[in-house]
Amino acid sequence: MQIYGHRPFQDEPDPRPLPEEPVVQSALTAMFDALFEMLGDTRLEPDLEDLLWSTVNLFHRAGERIQRELQRNEDSQRNGQREQDGSEVKSVELERLVAEGITLLERRNAFEFMRAYAGDHFEANAARHGGRGRAPRSATPT
Repeated sequence: MQIYGHRPFQDEPDPRPLPEEPVVQSALTAMFDALFEMLGDTRLEPDLEDLLWSTVNLFHRAGERIQRELQRNEDSQRNGQREQDGSEVKSVELERLVAEGITLLERRNAFEFMRAYAGDHFEANAARHGGRGRAPRSATPT
């Protein structure tokens, strides 16, 4: 078994926790700040808004992908319930699908939180910097 390593949903559930909200918030804030610091007041500043929005979209796409997996899992659960014949094999398979579904829900919710927080951060920074990226220092009132 050690040759193949951990196989999600086929072995025991992954014991690692989901990232905690404060850690996610801090990391996303650092990501946005790093992009602003790196590209602000440079010739690449016009690309900043697109890059920041891509960060938000990254979490959106991950959530959509997991949602599709969750839908397939729910369909499999419904099929498993219909095929339930009282055998241990069918029961174990259904239990595995339910455990997988719970994990998928948790993952989807985590990515939705990340998307929402990144979106709020994007909007706040866009408003703070005149609707697009970061305003040049020379445009800042003194």
